[in-house]
Formats: sequence, C-alpha cells, structure tokens
Amino acid sequence: MKNLFLIGVGLIAPVFTAFAEIRDMDDAQIADVVITANNIAIQAGKLAHSRSSNQKIREYAERMIGEHASVNGSATELTTRLNLTPRNNPISNELQTDSKKNIAVLASLHGREFDMAYIDQAVILHQDVLDTIDNSLMPNATSEDLKTLLYNLFSPLSDHIKQAQEIRESLNKKRRTAAEH
Repeated sequence: MKNLFLIGVGLIAPVFTAFAEIRDMDDAQIADVVITANNIAIQAGKLAHSRSSNQKIREYAERMIGEHASVNGSATELTTRLNLTPRNNPISNELQTDSKKNIAVLASLHGREFDMAYIDQAVILHQDVLDTIDNSLMPNATSEDLKTLLYNLFSPLSDHIKQAQEIRESLNKKRRTAAEH
C-alpha cells in the first residue's frame, strides 16, 4: 500500500514543482490551467464516486465533481466575457499527461487501497494547485476579474484539502483499529 501511495505521489508532485517558477503566462493560458485542473479533479471524482463503497469518499467525490464543475462554469463565463480563448501551455499539457497516468493507477486499485490513493492524490493535487496559483498564476494574471477568480479559489481549495485530510485520518484510524483487533 505504501508503495502505491508513493507511486501516486511520484506521479503528481513533480508537475507543479516543475512549473512553480514559470513566468510570462498570459490570461488565456492561466484560464486554461484553471479549467484543466478542475477537469482533472472532476474526472478523479467521477472515478471515485463510481468505484468507492466508502460513503465519505463518495460524498467527497460528489462534492469535488459539483464544486469543480461550478468553478469551470465561472471560468468559462469569465473567458467569454473577457473575449479570451483558453490557450494550451506547458502546465496544462503536463497536467493532462500526468492525470492520465494517475487515473490509470487509480483504476488499477480496489477497495481501501483505492480510497487511500484517491484521497492522498486529492490532498496533493489541491495543495499543488494552491501553490501554482500563488506562485505562477496570480503574479502573471493581468485581468482583475481573473485575479479575483484565482483569489476566490484559495478558501474552497483549502477546505477541500482539510476535508480530504480528515477522511484520510478516518481511513487510517479504521486501519489501526482493525489491526489492533
């Protein structure tokens, strides 16, 4: 199980670290990163919702699907209003590539291993998205409306991390309790 977690961490963590220092992104590229990251959370949420039998995981996945779809709706509305066409960029491309790998790893797991890998992946993804917003997207955004959208993501993404960490602790507690008996 630890090996699977390390594989999952290894797949996601390098993406954002490698791009933490990217400069000279324009608003169209920033919008694409936002939409891409939300699509990844939605895709993983759909897989977790359909695969997990754990009620907390399913509820969390449902929340991720709904809230990230809502952000995508806001981002799409904003790009339309600003007459921006989201434009592919190295961060979005790498996110998509790594997401395919991560989904493949998740799809190969079952039961508790799936639940732990999904929730661990959610913590890492959300934290790395926050770091990317802070270090790369906010400093490069020129539209005040886009800056506002990015700023307004901090609280919900932090809440997603907190809830995922609570679920992870609950899963770990169940494992420790089962091991003691």
